Parts: sequence; structure tokens; C-alpha cells
Amino acid sequence: MPMIGWIFILAALGLVLGSLFMLRDSASKMNIPEDKLEKVRKRKAELEAQEKKDDQW
Repeated sequence: MPMIGWIFILAALGLVLGSLFMLRDSASKMNIPEDKLEKVRKRKAELEAQEKKDDQW
């Protein structure tokens, strides 16, 4: 294989691996304010209580 083919293969591999590493690093950065988290937890608890009530009928 000519040298340019190896360069293209290495460049493609580098781009794929670089993208995967960037995706992994940014996957856990979800900055949600504490008041919104509390609101979500409260709503979830309400829905679970309502579902439990509906299941009893």
C-alpha cells in the first residue's frame, strides 16, 4: 500500500479515537442547578405515589 494510504488510515483512526475520547470526557458533565434537581425529585415522588395509588384499585 502506498504511503498516502497509510496516512489516510492513521488520520481516520485518530479522528475516530479522538471523537470517542471527547465524548467520554463530556458525558458526565451535566450541570443541573440544585433547585431544579429538587423539583425533579419531588415530581418523581409524586408520580410514584400516584402510580402506587392507582395500582391498589
